[in-house]
Amino acid sequence: MNPALLPILVLYYSRHGATRKLAECIAQGIESVSGCEARLRTVPQISTVTEATEAQIPASGAPYVELQDLQECQGLALGSPTRFGNMAAPLKYFLDGTSAQWLSGALSGKPACVFTSTGSLHGGQESTLLSMMLPLLHHGMLIMGLPYTEKNLMTTHSGGSPYGATHWSGIGGDLVMTEETRELAIALGKRLALNARKLQA
Repeated sequence: MNPALLPILVLYYSRHGATRKLAECIAQGIESVSGCEARLRTVPQISTVTEATEAQIPASGAPYVELQDLQECQGLALGSPTRFGNMAAPLKYFLDGTSAQWLSGALSGKPACVFTSTGSLHGGQESTLLSMMLPLLHHGMLIMGLPYTEKNLMTTHSGGSPYGATHWSGIGGDLVMTEETRELAIALGKRLALNARKLQA
């Protein structure tokens, strides 16, 4: 991490890679803003008894998030696949362990946004985005969505909402991300970074 750059945390869980692709687009948008740096982090899978089931270091992809990442970030993009209209258990499990950060106000006043992917077009994208906003509101974060000044919101058939970036990945995760979806995710990351920089100033 470059200490001269404003760190923006992109925290996600991705089972089959679709949410990870959205996270990478959001990171691209963040890094298009001068003075900002995207920090991609993920969480491990958990078992049915809600304990981490993977090695301490992931075999590939982003490193696992640490509570210090929350302390240091100046903005947060939170992403998850949909699970019956809600965020996935591994991400919820991590957030449930952030009481110390809530008590200290570590995230209070920082900007945040949310994103999701789902297997079916009507798979609960918007309710999942709303479910992810709730803990962020409890942390005192400033929630941002996608405004309709983003023209793709009026034309997309593949994902995107005013609540955050979304991607319809198909039941097998085989639907390629459309250009509209990609552009909306990049725009969300850019908006997050611009507002984090303004708040720092």
